[in-house]
Amino acid sequence: MQSRNSRLNSSALRGAVDLAAVKAAGEAAQKAEQTRAERARQAAAGEAPALADYPLVLDVTEDTFESEVVQRSTEVPVVVDFWAEWCGPCKQLSPILERLAEEYAGRIVLAKIDVDANPLIAQQFGIQGIPAVMAVVAGQLVPLFQGAENESNVRKVLDQLIAVAEQRFGIVGTAAGGAGAGEEAAPRVPADPALEAAHDALDRGDLGGAVQAYQNVLSERPGHVEAKLGLAQAQLLQRVEKLDPQQVRSDAAADAKDVQAQLRAADLDLVGGHVEDAFGRLVDTVAKTFGDDRDTARLRLLELFEVIGSEDPRTVAARQALARVLF
Repeated sequence: MQSRNSRLNSSALRGAVDLAAVKAAGEAAQKAEQTRAERARQAAAGEAPALADYPLVLDVTEDTFESEVVQRSTEVPVVVDFWAEWCGPCKQLSPILERLAEEYAGRIVLAKIDVDANPLIAQQFGIQGIPAVMAVVAGQLVPLFQGAENESNVRKVLDQLIAVAEQRFGIVGTAAGGAGAGEEAAPRVPADPALEAAHDALDRGDLGGAVQAYQNVLSERPGHVEAKLGLAQAQLLQRVEKLDPQQVRSDAAADAKDVQAQLRAADLDLVGGHVEDAFGRLVDTVAKTFGDDRDTARLRLLELFEVIGSEDPRTVAARQALARVLF
């Protein structure tokens, strides 16, 4: 299994499940706590605050994308600005993004990608028009907005991104301002043996062991975000591990009301990166079925929401669609 710090690729860019992000998030959380503690120590000792040791605005190419965006996203949220020289709205938006990147002083990095010079990256991200702005956090794609926006709206989006990066992935960047006066050091987070067992199982390809390890964590801490995400993803991969894709597709096409066939097809859709297809299939199944069959499809859809994340726009849209067919 590849490093969890470098797993964003053409499949992941289309939304494919990336188990790598589970361990990356845990590792990033520990690093983030250490960073906060170090800032507080510097403030208490009267030392000059540490400056971000990476450029805040940089041009990225297909050759540098892996190191400058994917790998760096394990340390700081990377905002990706897709632009071109001929694009008028881009010339309005880009200066705003650059100014805010400097103002945020290390809490984000702005990666600028010329779509004319780097068409492969634009294609992998599914860019339909520019300007388009996305982010990568812990190797995970976070869509932000498309089209020109004013500075106030951009600032709100970046504030939300920073909050999500810290709350969900534990990533805080290395802001130049250091800890403020009176800010207490966050406690260092020791390695969690139960989570380490789950990560080790994933590295060995032992999906059953990973499932059990995540369940052990959740039995003691039901709200543990990383364990919930890891369990949902490990269970998904466990379900599709021995499926025959051709047979699954054939069964699902043969009977739209065959709930088990639709569940298997939706799992394959999601693992293949076809998130909207997976969600849409199960919403349709809920709409066409009743009683236990309907509840089975609904619960599987909720499980797949956990895999993608509640903040993902595709999850939000699918939740709305589910509510419409249920009520």
